[in-house]
Amino acid sequence: MPHDQALQGRRLNAFTFASPQTFFPLAGKMVPYFAWAAAVLAAIGLYIGFFVAPTDATQGESYRIIFIHVPAAWMSMFIYVVMAFWAAMGLIFNTRLSGMMATALAPTGALFTFLALWTGALWGKPTWGTWWVWDARLTSELILLFLYFGFMALHSAIEDPRRADKAAAVLALVGVVNVPIIYFSVKWWNTLHQGASVSLTAAPTMAATMLWGMLVMALACWMYSIAAALARVRSIILERERQTDWVDEYVRSRA
Repeated sequence: MPHDQALQGRRLNAFTFASPQTFFPLAGKMVPYFAWAAAVLAAIGLYIGFFVAPTDATQGESYRIIFIHVPAAWMSMFIYVVMAFWAAMGLIFNTRLSGMMATALAPTGALFTFLALWTGALWGKPTWGTWWVWDARLTSELILLFLYFGFMALHSAIEDPRRADKAAAVLALVGVVNVPIIYFSVKWWNTLHQGASVSLTAAPTMAATMLWGMLVMALACWMYSIAAALARVRSIILERERQTDWVDEYVRSRA
C-alpha cells in the first residue's frame, strides 16, 4: 500500500503543472532565469564569434554571420518539432495547456526562421554572388516560415480557442514532415547550400573556437526561446482564463 501511495503521489506531481492555473506562477518564476541566461550566453557567444574566432581562410570575415545564421536555423527546426509535439499532446489528451504552449511557440519559431533566411541571404551575396536561389535547403526553409505563418493565421481565424487549437494542431503535425526535408536536403539533392556545419557522426571541420562560439550562441537561442515562450504562454493563459476567479484575484493583486 505505501508503494501504491508513493506511485500515486508521483503521478499527481507529474500532472500538477498540466493545469494552466498551476503552471502560470511556475512559468513566471522561470522566465527571469532563462532570460538572464540568454543574455549572458549571447554576450559570451558574440564575443567569441566576433573577437576570438580566427578569420576563415576562404571566406574571410563574412563567415562570422554563421554565429547567428546556424543557431537561428537550428532553432527554426527544433521549435517547430516542439510545437508539433505540444499540438499532438493536445489532440491526444485534450489538455488545454498543450494548445497554449503550441500557440506560444509559433511566433518565436517564425522569428528564428526569418533570421535564418535573412542572415542566409546576407551570407549568400558575398559567397555565392546572389541573395537568393531556389535551392532545396532555402526553399524548404522558406516553406517552414509559411507553415509558421499558416499556423498562426489559422489559429487566429477561428474564434473558439479549443477548436482553433485542434485545427492548428493538425496543420502543425502535417507540416512537421518538412523538418527532415530541410535537414537532409543537402544530402538528398545536388544543392548550392553547403553541408551541415556540425554533425553528430563526424568530427568538426572548423576551428575549436568557431565551434564553441556557435554552440554557445545556440544555447543562448535555446534560453531565449524558453523565456519568450513562457512569457507568451502566461499572456495566453490570462486571456483564456479571464472569466475564472483565480485570474480575477491575480489581476486585483497586481492592480
